[in-house]
Amino acid sequence: MERVRNYSSYFVRRVWQGEERGKEVALAELVVCLENMIVEYIRPQEHEKLSQVELLVVDEAAAIPLPVVKSLLGPYLVFLSSTVNGYEGTGRSLSLKLLQQLEEQSQMSAKGPISGRLFKKIELKESIRYASGDPIESWLHGLLCLDITNYIPKLNGLPAPSECDLYYVNRDTLFSYHKDSELFLQRMMALYVASHYKNSPNDLQLMADAPAHHLFVLLGPVDESKNQLPDILCVIQVCLEGQISRNSAKKSLSDGRQPFGDQIPWKFCEQFQDTVFPSLSGARIVRIATHPSAMKIGYGSQAVELLTRYYEGQFAPISEVDVEDVVETAPVRVTEAAKKVSLLEESIKPRTDLPHLLVHLRERRPEKLHYIGVSFGLTLDLFRFWWKHKFVPFYIGHIPSAVTGEHTCMVLKSLKNEELEVNDFRPFYQDFRRRFLRLLGYSFRTMDYRLAMSIIDPKINFTEQEPKLPTIDGFLRSITDILSPYDMKRLGAYTSNLADFHMILDLVSILSHLYFQEKLPVTLSYAQASILLCIGLQNQDISYIEGLMKLDRQQILSLFIKVMKKFHKYLYNIASEEIESTLPRPKETVLEPHKISVDDDLNEAARKVEDGMRSNTDGLNPELLQQYAIGDRDAELENALQNGGVKLPAGGVVSVKSSRKKWRRKENRNRVIIAGKSGVNMSMAPTPSPTKEEIFTIVSTLFQDST
Repeated sequence: MERVRNYSSYFVRRVWQGEERGKEVALAELVVCLENMIVEYIRPQEHEKLSQVELLVVDEAAAIPLPVVKSLLGPYLVFLSSTVNGYEGTGRSLSLKLLQQLEEQSQMSAKGPISGRLFKKIELKESIRYASGDPIESWLHGLLCLDITNYIPKLNGLPAPSECDLYYVNRDTLFSYHKDSELFLQRMMALYVASHYKNSPNDLQLMADAPAHHLFVLLGPVDESKNQLPDILCVIQVCLEGQISRNSAKKSLSDGRQPFGDQIPWKFCEQFQDTVFPSLSGARIVRIATHPSAMKIGYGSQAVELLTRYYEGQFAPISEVDVEDVVETAPVRVTEAAKKVSLLEESIKPRTDLPHLLVHLRERRPEKLHYIGVSFGLTLDLFRFWWKHKFVPFYIGHIPSAVTGEHTCMVLKSLKNEELEVNDFRPFYQDFRRRFLRLLGYSFRTMDYRLAMSIIDPKINFTEQEPKLPTIDGFLRSITDILSPYDMKRLGAYTSNLADFHMILDLVSILSHLYFQEKLPVTLSYAQASILLCIGLQNQDISYIEGLMKLDRQQILSLFIKVMKKFHKYLYNIASEEIESTLPRPKETVLEPHKISVDDDLNEAARKVEDGMRSNTDGLNPELLQQYAIGDRDAELENALQNGGVKLPAGGVVSVKSSRKKWRRKENRNRVIIAGKSGVNMSMAPTPSPTKEEIFTIVSTLFQDST
């Protein structure tokens, strides 16, 4: 116990992180116990110790990662302090991201019936270390563009984005220390600081000295009659990358390291193990900043569109004649200049032979590029902005940023140029998409479902497809290797409200991957697809989705069972068609047209029948058949009735004696023809004379053979 001024007593307990105090250790915990209160210092990551706190003070909050600062907020009074600008500035992530969200929430709670957190913002502009307006401080801020929030001018007007033009900024003139150039530089840096969460004097050095960096500004219609600088609506800084030899790419892959610089080529080479892409030339958009008073009007989209058209060669470049007329002065070496005059005698003054500060894109020949890329902190608004301009992602970092808590995302867009081969990055995006679907249950498990849906960009409307979907390429055709018959029974029981949700929980992940790979052509609503993503891909429970989507539990389960019913119906149809395809089917008879016409075919058949009958009748003896010939017996009957006067009996039958002589011949010379079913048998044995029935059988057989 020690007596301290204004306090009756206090007790201090220090906890050091490490084994011994003399080594490189850090203060992990500090507790000061007073009579009426306890003041305790904790590390920012130990937010679980704030359950009973009444006042939380966070010093230099901008230097702490933004997700950690958000986790420190709770149902108690919070005091955040941070140095934004100056050489002690820790960045603007706090003011650009967290404070802006808190201010919007405070305004919404003030208007609505629900009470929320009350937000108050206090700015301290007077220094406590030196006097206000200190000349050294003013000189340092002006040199390094540290405090340039006052340089953001008010816009004279907001022209239509289609009326604006993109200009190339000559950096030699920009850093020439000319009065107008210096003011233009201050305005550009003001847009950078106002829109970016992390700024340092190194950014100014890159703008001035980096040979691969180029600056562009979007300006409205310029009135040349007015001698004043135009309003800067948007600033773009690009860095040229690529043109790396394949040997260097192969060596980098074999060594397992990524060289410094050329972020997009090396990252692409690492992700896809590709050694061709680094040899291409491209441009990476390092920064794009829009005037704070002109946000969400379309100036950023117009600047990106004009930059893309410029690198595609759609603007007329300068002619070859103009290039030859330009007289280039030889560069002066530093050693030679140092010999002519010493540093004490050198006079620093603005150059007089400066080129124009702003050059229209029609007056500058663009570099020949294959693609444009961007690397940024992944948020929903930023991703939708670049996706709208047809930039496709190929990489998302697994570990979020320590400053903002955002994942790093890299996107690409191929350029169309007549002199260059057109490159399409869609196959690489499809590969990235498949990997991202698998990683949603691991590194991106807590990612916002709206952002995940935007990255996947799933097709959820299949109404325009044909009725028989399994016959279309790319869709699921068989479920034998995916779902067992028992899985189908469990799924059917759940859709019939005969089983619990947990009975099919193992099937949800399989069906979700198939659906988001567009192999299950089932039409879903956006809410149904989002719930399927959260449960099937991110492995989240219903309670988590309740807080995320602001829906009741029953609403979520109702939407989910509708999805499962649609899946079960489609899979059942596939299983039915699969079983039907295994059943035996009759062989199809292929009907082909005849080579000859029907009339010719009938005539040919009749001719063959006539020839056959003629050949069969040629072997018969007419004398043999003459005794069975039916003659004109009417005359004999009439003669018998007239001469005999025979009275007709009651039966109507009259016997008439034949006048013909019976035909006989010797028995030893007779031949009998016996017709049977198996053919005709001829025998030379003497037999009695054939009867009428035998003769009739012989004639019938011959007639059938002829036909």
